[in-house]
Amino acid sequence: MSTAAAPTRTGAVLADLLPAATASRARVRDAALVLGGAALTGVAAQIAVPIPGSPVPVTGQTFAALLVGTALGARRGFLSMALYALIGVAGLPWFADGKAGAGGASFGYVLGMLLAATVVGALARRGGDRGVLRTAGTMAVGTAVTYAIGVPYLALSTGMSLGQAVAAGLVPFLIGDALKAALAMGALPTAWKLAGRRG
Repeated sequence: MSTAAAPTRTGAVLADLLPAATASRARVRDAALVLGGAALTGVAAQIAVPIPGSPVPVTGQTFAALLVGTALGARRGFLSMALYALIGVAGLPWFADGKAGAGGASFGYVLGMLLAATVVGALARRGGDRGVLRTAGTMAVGTAVTYAIGVPYLALSTGMSLGQAVAAGLVPFLIGDALKAALAMGALPTAWKLAGRRG
């Protein structure tokens, strides 16, 4: 099968549109995508706005993680977020607010993003990023997965009740999440349309 035909197959994600004529070139491409996705998330995490009364700032990292997962697919998305998490735990200060290491109040969101990138990548392979409404649903699922891990972790790490953790670590972010979803709803289907591969 030619590389030109490969992206049209059922289950393609945006990253599959990048050509790779041989298996070794495909491995190099995938490694570069995984590294690039981790770096993008690390840079986006530095866009941080503190929220009064919450130990968790509004950042760009959750948006980046969902875009990475959707564009790269489940396997590469997982590897990219795993690399992001591991390098941050090892000491590179590229978590939110320039922090590093495990155990902080917001580390649960990093773990949540790892799973969320995998989930949205799997949804993207089923066409979850090829229309406005599908993309909205995909982003909503990914965001819910992130909170499902991040909020209980916040409660455990700070001694908050679950209700307090929801109030501090979920509610203040809902408007921002809606704006991020709107950006994705425009960007991802448009990328497919420009590529001529809308499915």
